[in-house]
Amino acid sequence: MTALTVSLQDGVQTLTLSRPDVRNAFNDEVIAELKNAFIAVAQNPLVRCVVLAAEGPAFCAGADLNWMRRMADYTHAENLADAGELAAMLKAIYTCPQPTIARVQGDVYAGGLGLVAACDMVVSVDTAHFCLSEVKLGLIPATISPYVIRAMGARAAHRYFLTAERFDAHEAHRVGLVHEVVPPDALDSQVDEWVQALLKASPNALRACKKLLQDVAEREINDPLIRQTIEGIADIRASSEGKEGVQSFLQKRKPQWSV
Repeated sequence: MTALTVSLQDGVQTLTLSRPDVRNAFNDEVIAELKNAFIAVAQNPLVRCVVLAAEGPAFCAGADLNWMRRMADYTHAENLADAGELAAMLKAIYTCPQPTIARVQGDVYAGGLGLVAACDMVVSVDTAHFCLSEVKLGLIPATISPYVIRAMGARAAHRYFLTAERFDAHEAHRVGLVHEVVPPDALDSQVDEWVQALLKASPNALRACKKLLQDVAEREINDPLIRQTIEGIADIRASSEGKEGVQSFLQKRKPQWSV
């Protein structure tokens, strides 16, 4: 069963996460589908812009529990390969030549923030909450960090990476992670407003403008940086606290370091 619903209408490619029963959490299959979908979009001249959406009460809850259970016993080499696939998916979204819009209809947790941050524009319902929860599990948001830090800024990232606090859509807007916050009944109208603006622009100019933005941004998200983030998550997953954090989460108990 596919985890992604794909539709193309009037130049607008909509990619919808379709696993509401697990709050659209991703696993290796979802990551592969998303990566391949964005690679295909990049090669399709009929696509003028992309909307990344989701079904159900959550936009994306991060890693799927069953996937986490498998990862708990991964070797360092397996963690490197696994994180490499996640990094490739995020890079495919970020480097997509067409403009991308994240339509956030619900909560976004952990790795899900990487999906949001890798998109060009983000609109969120005012009821959504966000959380970078990794340190509670003895992990770090390494692979998503280049995109999230670029989106929300280093100062805000210092707070939310380290405290794993839950914050609302208005705070996400204040720190720059989200561009617009709207009531649920205004979500689609805001997406459509942006889509119409993009469809009026020159396709070639939009592609060139995206490249300009990425070339001029603070630091290039290049292979050495991606490799650094892959090694970061692989190292922490294989550590004793990383394993203890994931196991305590899966077993619904407090980790050993909890006070």
